[in-house]
Amino acid sequence: MAARVDEDKCTGCGRCAEVCPAEAITLNEVAIIDPDECLECGACVDECPNEAISLD
Repeated sequence: MAARVDEDKCTGCGRCAEVCPAEAITLNEVAIIDPDECLECGACVDECPNEAISLD
């Protein structure tokens, strides 16, 4: 299952997109993760300063 973004916690800082090896994250005020491209590596989860991303 792909990483998920809690839109209430996401500030759109873009740090997750910078570290995503699959380039599966785009920003549109908040992070948007393409589930078809997500590798489930957890890099974005570790990088997010607001704990807005989780792997379910």
